[in-house]
Amino acid sequence: MEHACQAGRIEMPEAKPTAITDPDDARDVALMLRIAEGDEVAFRELVERHQNRVVGTVAKMLGDATEAEDIAQQVFLRVWKHARRWRPEARFTTYLFTITRNLVYNESRRRSRRREVSAEEKEEERGYEPEASASERPDEEALKSEMCEEIDAVIQSLPEAQRTAVILYSYESMPYDEIARVLDTSVSSVKSLLFRARGTLREKLSQHLGY
Repeated sequence: MEHACQAGRIEMPEAKPTAITDPDDARDVALMLRIAEGDEVAFRELVERHQNRVVGTVAKMLGDATEAEDIAQQVFLRVWKHARRWRPEARFTTYLFTITRNLVYNESRRRSRRREVSAEEKEEERGYEPEASASERPDEEALKSEMCEEIDAVIQSLPEAQRTAVILYSYESMPYDEIARVLDTSVSSVKSLLFRARGTLREKLSQHLGY
């Protein structure tokens, strides 16, 4: 999955209308029809087509790469279990990321309920970071990596709906109408979420990205 952070900027691709006869979606639909009949070969192909995107999106939404693969497996397990009931009323990826969003939200709420880390433990988790000497100058790649990490951290701090909208729009190039389906809201609401998120990103990243 291509990172949306390029040259110190957050690339927000233009929304594209959903293509009715998209060949990729047509392939997904054909695979789902076979999966509905219990075709494991079709299921493996579907997983291979979308696994990296789902894992990457989960990692971005949770801010935790270690849990991403486990949740991605749960996503595809649900696809398999509910294939007979699935209908191609929207792009398959919209259905896929709706499942992803629901499982991530469940995990986020579970973590919130169990989060009992003390302030002292949080300090310990930060660890000791020695000051860099004046002679240590990070190269260009290191600076880009640092900026992208800063962007990821700010995205992670956004409210849940804003964070999801930004990730689907910026990293998955998903159009407004599909994001609205995933979030179970309106297109105007999606635009509002992205507008507010963009403002927060610019404000918090101004020192790093020169806005």
